[in-house]
Amino acid sequence: MPDPLFAHGVGLAVIVIVVVKALVAFAALLVATMLMVWFERKVISDMQDRIGPNRAGPYGLLQSLADGTKLFFKEDLLPDRADRFVFRLAPLLAVVPAFLMFAIVPVGGVVTIAHHVVELQVADPPMGILFLLALSSVAVYGTMLAGWSSGSKYPLLGSIRASAQMISYEAALGLAVVTVVLESHSLSTRAIVQSQAHHVWQWNVLRLGIVPFVVFLIASTAEMNRPPFDLAEGESELGGGFNTEYSSLRFALFYLAEFMNTITMSAVAVTLFFGGPDGPGFHFLPWLWPIVWFVGKTVVFCYVQVWIRASLPRMRYDQLMDLGWKRLIPLSLGWLLVVAGVIVSVAWGFALLGAGIVGAALLYQAVRVGRRRRDALPAAATGAARVVRPGPPAPMLRTLDADKAGS
Repeated sequence: MPDPLFAHGVGLAVIVIVVVKALVAFAALLVATMLMVWFERKVISDMQDRIGPNRAGPYGLLQSLADGTKLFFKEDLLPDRADRFVFRLAPLLAVVPAFLMFAIVPVGGVVTIAHHVVELQVADPPMGILFLLALSSVAVYGTMLAGWSSGSKYPLLGSIRASAQMISYEAALGLAVVTVVLESHSLSTRAIVQSQAHHVWQWNVLRLGIVPFVVFLIASTAEMNRPPFDLAEGESELGGGFNTEYSSLRFALFYLAEFMNTITMSAVAVTLFFGGPDGPGFHFLPWLWPIVWFVGKTVVFCYVQVWIRASLPRMRYDQLMDLGWKRLIPLSLGWLLVVAGVIVSVAWGFALLGAGIVGAALLYQAVRVGRRRRDALPAAATGAARVVRPGPPAPMLRTLDADKAGS
């Protein structure tokens, strides 16, 4: 019969290890977010032939800390027409999901601490992917409630855009992730990483094809409201969008959530498609090399996000909806069917792929023919408005002063 004191000690040690892992992960993510702000500003400045931050600290490394300190001491404004409780709650709803999503990402292998085998991961729930999808849906509530609770028109328009954008791209994101789950036969992120271990050609980006990864990259960028999908902010037409009425620490939380989401979704992409911490190791400090590979891959993805932001202009709202509903969702759904067919039988998979290509070609040709016929019809048949040619300008009305002068 086990000793109760021994069992109590083991349980206490496990709790302490979990708490320490959570604190270390949170501190590392905060530091990484601060460095991500500096990294994005420096990379964009290099791409635009500028210098970027170079005053606070060496190479401007402390500029993010200086900006955060400045925001911390600014006045915390609260609009008169705002819903006070929701207005204060919204920034937290934007930050917390970003950290919770990072908590299920394996950043390394396993280490032994006090005779306990510890995974370098805060938590590995058996339904980790469902947890990830749920949190990615909850994250938009911070943006939506921030705009609604501000009591202003432009933030409300930004929140409506954010909710419609989330609905449009959440389906494509989920279908891309389900493709990975089908191949890995597990919802656990640790199991997904282990299914890609030991060989580069076992990474899901090669086994599943480039399509699910590209869909995931585009949909995750839209979920994070990053350029070119930052229509929820829309400085040119909404004056800042959902966070227009925020200031001080609450605005800093939204700023923090955006860059924390960038790191988190980059880490998730590495976990799902690029083997996570998998990579060649060495006998010297064997526990360190998986962390090095994971950090290196994540930095590459963060650079890709910055590159996209610096290169592409903001899309129109109709283009955003067309890309999500008419292209990404059919493409991800069709590729999911192909992968499922290949898992059942290779012949079935290639048959579905061929049928999909033929169907897409026929649909594209039908759309082209329909457009040509519509353009060829006269305006009266298509119901177009009759073109009214401008006539001569109407005579200007004489003012009262002119009448008095004439009289």
